[in-house]
Amino acid sequence: MNVVLRADASVAMGSGHLRRCLALAHALRDLGAHCLFVCRPLGMDVDGLVEGEGFALAMLPTASESCADAADAADTLALLARRGLVDVPLVLVDHYALQAPWHRRIAAGLGCSVAAIDDLADRDLAVSCLVDPNPALDHRLKYAGRLPASARLLGGPRYALLAPAYRDAPRCAVAHPVQSIGIFMGGTDPGGFSAAALIACRERVGFDGPIEVVSTRANPQHAALAQLVTRWSGTTLTLDLPDLAAFFARHGLHIGAGGGASWERCCIGAPTLVLQAADNQAAVVPQLRRLGVAATLAELTEAAMDQAFDHALTALLADAPLRQALSQRSQALVDGNGARRVAAALLAPALRVRKATAADRERLLAWRNHAATRAVSLSAQEIDAAAHTAWLARTLADPTRQLLVGCIGEQPVGVIRFDQAPGADRLEAEVSLYLDPALHGLGLGPHLLAAGERAARAWAGESLGFLATVLDRNPGSQRLFAAAGYRLQQGLWRKPAPVSHHQAQEATA
Repeated sequence: MNVVLRADASVAMGSGHLRRCLALAHALRDLGAHCLFVCRPLGMDVDGLVEGEGFALAMLPTASESCADAADAADTLALLARRGLVDVPLVLVDHYALQAPWHRRIAAGLGCSVAAIDDLADRDLAVSCLVDPNPALDHRLKYAGRLPASARLLGGPRYALLAPAYRDAPRCAVAHPVQSIGIFMGGTDPGGFSAAALIACRERVGFDGPIEVVSTRANPQHAALAQLVTRWSGTTLTLDLPDLAAFFARHGLHIGAGGGASWERCCIGAPTLVLQAADNQAAVVPQLRRLGVAATLAELTEAAMDQAFDHALTALLADAPLRQALSQRSQALVDGNGARRVAAALLAPALRVRKATAADRERLLAWRNHAATRAVSLSAQEIDAAAHTAWLARTLADPTRQLLVGCIGEQPVGVIRFDQAPGADRLEAEVSLYLDPALHGLGLGPHLLAAGERAARAWAGESLGFLATVLDRNPGSQRLFAAAGYRLQQGLWRKPAPVSHHQAQEATA
C-alpha cells in the first residue's frame, strides 16, 4: 500500500512536523506500507533527514513556507503524476499552512483518503482521520466546526508520534542530588533559548555539574553555542543526534521547549522544566502543568522571566520527590506506542486474517489475560499458561473450530474464533474476538469482524450465520455487532446468512 506524507521543515518552523511524520512512517512501513515523502526545499537538509532513515523523497518546486493550498495541491499532484504514482490510497499531511481546500483537491485528484496531523484547530480540515497528540479536555470540542463529524479523531499523548527507539529505550533514573542537566530547545531554536538556559544554569543558579546542550546544524546559532560551552568545564554541545532517547535518559533533569520533544521526555520519564519557545506551544505548556508531567513557568512579563526561571530551576534541583513524581506520571502518560497505534488506525482497511498456529501461543495468552480483555470476557479469570497451551492444541486440531489472527501487513493485531454450531434448521458459528489491548479504540474491531466472517464462510459455506454472546457491561462490543448487522434475540446477538439470489426469487414468487 502506497502512502504519501506531505510535510516541510525550515529554520523558522523547525523540523518537528517532519520528524513526527518520520516516526509514523516507520510504523507504517512495519505494517507493510510503502512511504513517499513530499517536501519543499526551504533551507533545511530534508534529504538527509528522510533518505537517511531509508524513505523515498520527492521535492516540490521552491516556494514560500505559506504556499497557497491550490498551488501546493497542484504541485503535489503533478509531482506524483510525473513519478507514475497513481495508486495512492492514503495521503497524510502535517502542515499548518494547508487546510480543507488542499485536502479536498488531493482526495479528488487521487481518489484517496486524506489524514492530517494537527494541534492548532485554527482552520478547516476536510480529512477522514485527524491525529492531535497534544492533550485536551475534549478533542471533539476543540475541533468543533473545523472537522467533519465522520472523521476519526485520535487525540492525546496516547498517539504521540515517537521514533521506534523510544519504545524499548532505557528510562531515566531519578537520583538526588541531580548529577547532570540536559538542555534541548528544538532542532533550530530560533529564539536562542539554549544559550539563555545554559547561562542561567551556570551564572545565576550556580549548577556546577555536567551540562549537555543538544541541537542541530540547522540551528543558525550552533556555532555561537559551540563557543559558549567552552566557557565552563563539564559543558558540552552535541549536534544532530538521530534520536534523543539516550540523551533524555542520561540526565537527571532537563530543560526544554514545549514542542514534540515533550512527549519524548515523558516516554523516557525525564523530569523537565518546560518553556514556551514558539506560539504553537502555548496550548501545550499549560496542559503539561495540568497533567503533572512537567514543571513550567507561569505566564510572566519578559522582565520577570529570568527570576521565575531561576526560582523554578532551583526548586526542581532541591525537590527529589517532585522529580520522581514527574517521571512516574510522564511514563504513565506516554508509552512509546503512539505511532504504532496511528499506523494501525490508518491502515485498518487493509486488515486480513490468517489461521492461527502454535507460534501464536504466547501472544494470544498475553492478550487474553490483559485486564482490559478479562473485564469484558465471559470468564474474567486469568488463564494458566499450561491450560492455554492445551486449549490451543485442541482448538487447532478441531475441525468444527476456526481460530484466526487478524494482521495488518505481517503484524498481528487481534484474534477471532468461530465455533461451528449446527442447529435444527440453520448452520451457525459462534464468534468471539479480542484485540491487542494496546490497540483498543482505533476502529480495528469492525475490520477484524468483517475479515473473519469472510474467512468463516469460505470455510463453512455461504449459508453460515453467526451468533455472539455479549455481556451487558460491554457496550463497545454491542455497538460493534449492531453495526455489523447483528440483532439481539433472546439474549444472543445473531446475524443470519445472506439471502441467495435463488432464495430471493422463491420468496417473491
